[in-house]
Amino acid sequence: MKTRVHVSPQVIASVESLAPEPRRKLTRAIKALAGDRGDVKPLEGKLEGYSRLRVSGHRVIFREVFGSGARHMDCVFAEKRSIIYDLFVQLTAEELGQ
Repeated sequence: MKTRVHVSPQVIASVESLAPEPRRKLTRAIKALAGDRGDVKPLEGKLEGYSRLRVSGHRVIFREVFGSGARHMDCVFAEKRSIIYDLFVQLTAEELGQ
């Protein structure tokens, strides 16, 4: 089954705002998701259904979706480890009107 990686505008902006070396590391790690490579861990609690990709001090939150004969990795949010989880929970709660 073919795997496609989709990257949200927020992830692109976050990666592009970094210095060259962290930018390269994150870009390579995101592309490697298609080959099931990387430090990936499923999230729990309020973020159940999402997984995280760890790259040094940064994290990318993504969701694995199956459909149309392909597997899609939808990278939805990227930020520094120290703030990503609280910020993402807050943003998803606002989207759901909670």
